[in-house]
Parts: sequence; structure tokens; C-alpha cells
Amino acid sequence: VSTIQALLRQLLRITTTDGRIFIGTFAGTDKPLNIILVNAEEFRVGPGQNPDGRFVGQVMLPWKVIVKVEA
Repeated sequence: VSTIQALLRQLLRITTTDGRIFIGTFAGTDKPLNIILVNAEEFRVGPGQNPDGRFVGQVMLPWKVIVKVEA
């Protein structure tokens, strides 16, 4: 619990199973450990994708789709 509390209000970069990358401020988790980011941007990496990303605001990422979390 103390490790998660230390990450509150930190900038996180989360990679999902479909290759998207979310960068935003860590706001917390819920009981099943879904991650909540605020002020988040979504980036799609790959050929034919827009490398600039888009603002998505607040997003909840299910733990099942998370591949990597970087602080």
C-alpha cells in the first residue's frame, strides 16, 4: 500500500496489450487494481498511426490490458 501511495500524483506511462501508450497523472486504483489516470494522453505506435497522440482526460485502465507501467 505504501508503494502505491508513493506513486500518487506521479506521472505514469502505461503500455497496453493493443500497443497503445497512456501518459498521465496517477490518481489511484480500485479494488480489482484498475489504474486511474487524469490529464492523460493516448499514443498509438506503429505504421500509419498518428505519433502526436490525443488528449483523453481521465481514463481507467483495466489491469488485464496493462503490459507495463513506468514512473
